Amino acid sequence: MTRISRPVRVRYAPSPTGFLHVGGARTALYDYLLAQKTGGAFILRIEDTDQKRYNPEAIPDLLAGLRYLGLHWDEGPEMGGDYGPYYQTERLGIYQKYIKVLLDQGHAYRCFCTPERLAQVNEERQKARLLPGYDRFCRNLDPSESDRRAEAGESFVVRLKVPLTGSITLHDAIRGDITIENETIQDTVLIKSDGIPTYHFAVVVDDHLMEITHVLRGEEWISSFPIHLHLYNFFGWEPPVFAHLPLILNPAGKGKMSKREERAPDGKVYPVFVHTFKERGYLPEALVNYLALVGWSYDDKTEIMSREELIERFSLERVNPSPAAWNYDKLDHFNGIYIRNLPIEDLTDRLLPFLAAAGINADRETLLKITPLIQERLTVLSDAPPWVDFFFVGELPSYDLNLLVPKKMTLADVPDILQVARRVLANSDFTHEALDAYLREAANSQGLKPGEMFQPIRVAVCGKMVAPPLFETLEILGREKVLQRIDRALERLQ
Repeated sequence: MTRISRPVRVRYAPSPTGFLHVGGARTALYDYLLAQKTGGAFILRIEDTDQKRYNPEAIPDLLAGLRYLGLHWDEGPEMGGDYGPYYQTERLGIYQKYIKVLLDQGHAYRCFCTPERLAQVNEERQKARLLPGYDRFCRNLDPSESDRRAEAGESFVVRLKVPLTGSITLHDAIRGDITIENETIQDTVLIKSDGIPTYHFAVVVDDHLMEITHVLRGEEWISSFPIHLHLYNFFGWEPPVFAHLPLILNPAGKGKMSKREERAPDGKVYPVFVHTFKERGYLPEALVNYLALVGWSYDDKTEIMSREELIERFSLERVNPSPAAWNYDKLDHFNGIYIRNLPIEDLTDRLLPFLAAAGINADRETLLKITPLIQERLTVLSDAPPWVDFFFVGELPSYDLNLLVPKKMTLADVPDILQVARRVLANSDFTHEALDAYLREAANSQGLKPGEMFQPIRVAVCGKMVAPPLFETLEILGREKVLQRIDRALERLQ
């Protein structure tokens, strides 16, 4: 394990091929926490050299997702910085300069093999029950011959000349030393035939030139670790500290978390993209808190932590190398806790966009009165519309009249109950305390249980069986609207 006592420079370097996934968001979060803890810099770099898979919607989604999570970068797109450009496609001249160094020093070579020949080689290797790969046909091509063919316009890629014997030992801040035999490493392509670098080459050059001190990335990149370390050695550069983060497994713990949002057997679509969690109404504070614990822990009991506490407590030493399963129920639990701890005015302001998205024209003054009634009942912010929609309509949509009927009664019993309730509501003080007392007294005088009086009132006024506390609801709606709705229920019953 590596203890850090100086400011770090870390980077989150996504490829813009899709939306921001929670796996990528966790990497960005750990980068951010490490930078904040040490007073260092969090850099955002866009690795956009894979133009075939480039998605024009990916970068706006990425930037919006990081901002929603509060992971504000110190250098990068829209921020600038002293180490730019921060898009790899704007750094192509830099890569050409450094690939020439490797070619001149004999650590890389041009490969003129056609796609057809490479396919034939792979086919022959499969027949021989060998792993697919390149047979190093061009590795020992005379440099002058290589230069001549390149100058003649023949298509080529540039490959890394990996040592054929010996081994290379890599140190991972989470997993310790990893030793790889060189004979198992391919002569990886560094520059493609169109002159654009592959990930392996560009990431090493960029991390060195941007003075990155720590590289945090998923464990799926461990296989590329020796290629990158060979490049650092060939250039004579000091490599950064590497930390390969554990996989995030699906909720069943039986495979990697899906890269796409798909309908599960129970019919639900479970989010995996940050923008979907935002749309569902997960608080960024809760999602950040939960994400931090998917592979890291402070101790064996502390779970709810503020951003400031996460920054103070985070360390690579406590990142677990074992895969961690995603748990939607636990995230929901976290989100509910965070919602219940929000000040009423803050929660109200966060609810307003979700009501607007549901077509509810809610005014803030009224919603401020309603929010305390539903705060304990919300798991995500998008739960709110069904709890409050009836407050903001003039006339209720049609509802099933049978909902008005208390247990062991019939529809014929309901008009008398509503008439009694109407007389009380028309003449009592319209505070929730007074309404509670008067309606209970009225129920008792009619030989009714309180619930037998309250159910018809609730359905007549709210249009549903499940609603916020009745007496507070009546007070917020006001006498005029309440009486209108009871009158409408009586008309429908007639």
